[in-house]
Amino acid sequence: MAEFFTALTEQAFLRQALLAGLLASLGCGLIGPFVVVKRIAFLAGGIAHSVLAGMGAALYFGFDPLLGALIAAVVAALLIGWVRLTWRTGEDTAIGALWAIGMAVGILFISRTPGYSTDLMSFLFGNILLVPTRELWFMAALDLLLLTVVGLGYRHFIAVAFDEDFARLRGLPVATLYLLLLVLVALTVVLMIQVVGLILVIALLTLPAAVAGQWTHSITSMMVAATLLGAALTSGGLALSYAPDLPPGPTIILLAGALYLVSALVAGARRRARAAAAKSGA
Repeated sequence: MAEFFTALTEQAFLRQALLAGLLASLGCGLIGPFVVVKRIAFLAGGIAHSVLAGMGAALYFGFDPLLGALIAAVVAALLIGWVRLTWRTGEDTAIGALWAIGMAVGILFISRTPGYSTDLMSFLFGNILLVPTRELWFMAALDLLLLTVVGLGYRHFIAVAFDEDFARLRGLPVATLYLLLLVLVALTVVLMIQVVGLILVIALLTLPAAVAGQWTHSITSMMVAATLLGAALTSGGLALSYAPDLPPGPTIILLAGALYLVSALVAGARRRARAAAAKSGA
């Protein structure tokens, strides 16, 4: 660990990697709680894996892969949202098909691009150590957009996340808000691609929020806790992976998974103890 902190003061790429992790943590802290509360992790997974189609096409035609990812993510979010809203029967199959088609299209495009293998591994598993300055600005811009939209529509998103029927009775445009929420999920997926890659992005999106949800009682506190946990996990995973020269993305996710399991065990034990105390008191 000491070796990592020493290198952090000497190596600019490590400082940029740390900043990329912090920027991604803000996104997952803002949107992750809605994904967990709304129970749309599978839909978010469909969006995440469809992104590869846009990245592959952008690479093939000579554009910035992140621009392709952004376009593909938004299109996938709207398409999956439309499937969810209009095709209740068999929606899991439809979303799974879009998930697979997006991956397949992306791999086909990348396979036709010279030097695709290195890029493919980077997209699938992340490459936080090679995040350039321009992509840090891109991530910061996405964070600012997420903060603005969530801040302006916070109460409406809360209503849709917890009770769509109640929100509809209040006259809220539930379908529009739901699609907008999925677009925000799509932006967050793009935000985290460089950190952990497409394969692992859903874990980073949901695990900090799930841990926060076990110990908090409001969406606001859940957001704050998830952001702090995300920052700790990305920074800790980066530090732990440095000395043994491990891939940072999978290390971050393993750390998040271990934290979730420990938190679930402790929270479960606490609930059982409280139930036993209440029973004995009665």
